[in-house]
Amino acid sequence: MSSPGSPPPSPSQATETTEHVPGAENVPGPESGLRNAQGPTLVDRDLHPVDVEELRTRVHRTIDEFLDRQERILADMTEDCLPMIEAVRDLMRGGKRLRPAFCYWGWRAAGGQECPEAVRAATSMEFFQAAALIHDDVMDDSDTRRGLPAVHRRFAERHRLLEWSGQSDRFGLAGAVLTGDLCLAWSEELFSTSGLSPQALERGRKVFDRMRTELMAGQYLDMLEQAGAENLAGDPVRRAQRVLKYKSAKYTIEHPLLIGARLAGADDATAAALSAFGLPLGEAFQLRDDLLGVFGNPACTGKPAGDDLREGKRTVLIALTLRLARPDRAAVLRSRLGEADLDPRGVAELQEIITESGAVDRVESMITELTDRSCLALDRAPVDGQALPVLRSLVDVATVRRF
Repeated sequence: MSSPGSPPPSPSQATETTEHVPGAENVPGPESGLRNAQGPTLVDRDLHPVDVEELRTRVHRTIDEFLDRQERILADMTEDCLPMIEAVRDLMRGGKRLRPAFCYWGWRAAGGQECPEAVRAATSMEFFQAAALIHDDVMDDSDTRRGLPAVHRRFAERHRLLEWSGQSDRFGLAGAVLTGDLCLAWSEELFSTSGLSPQALERGRKVFDRMRTELMAGQYLDMLEQAGAENLAGDPVRRAQRVLKYKSAKYTIEHPLLIGARLAGADDATAAALSAFGLPLGEAFQLRDDLLGVFGNPACTGKPAGDDLREGKRTVLIALTLRLARPDRAAVLRSRLGEADLDPRGVAELQEIITESGAVDRVESMITELTDRSCLALDRAPVDGQALPVLRSLVDVATVRRF
């Protein structure tokens, strides 16, 4: 992290996640029982926690098999629909697979055994996230996602290249909204057809339904902040924290974790303990993401440097900067935030205002405090011993993402 007044980190300093898991050398050895017939475990020192029990590979395979089936359904209608599948395939090749990991290890934490049905249910989280990302890019008018054109840009470009009638941008927006809706429907379908018992699905569905409602409402709150931040009542930092909580933190970690645990039959006490672990960790994750949105390396984030500044994101980082910066410097940030054609020099100027205000240090302190609270809650949670070291390592993956 840059110190106040220092230039943005160079690309050589940047990386979105660390493949080696900090602290992995301290996880229990073979006597812990964290070894499974499915494949390698955390006793392999350099193994990423998402790869324990070959989870990442199994999630990839589930995605591909599911999309192959959906492609046949659309092809039976007409090949004209296949660009929707292609857009989803390309989008879903990226990502850290954190949501299915927390869902699966929530299942294991509550005593669920390794099984393909649990992996399939966990993979539904990836389709839910895909829907959220596609719609989020439409609302933010983003150009890229994971280093590729955003889905609405992709459809708009197809319209232009084929010289169709009407407005390319409107076609792109409509195509992206419908593709996002498909991903939302597919998330439900994959969850419902996972093969888990109806009783298990009913337990998990209560959290799944709440997750969907809260995310959509959180997206609306985010739009509200960007549209009327200067006129809304209440403390701007607290409002930004509310958006962070409902738009990202809960659906990234807490809700997938609880869905998995409830699927496995977790009681209310276990669910409450896992929630006390998952929510602060999700908040820390998003605070780190907000720092990456301003200072991150495009090669790792998949978005241009300073993209959150161009989109006018009213994050906790920005709210703190506007509170802490000198009035003249805050005025510059306020006037240029959301400037769509902000050039690299303008990005660097705003980065300097943010760092010199002390907001970066304040956010780093918040991340540390939230992570510590999360780890303490995990230590106290009644978690199955095989899941505990994986969940501990996932804390690092979620929060120790370099610039």
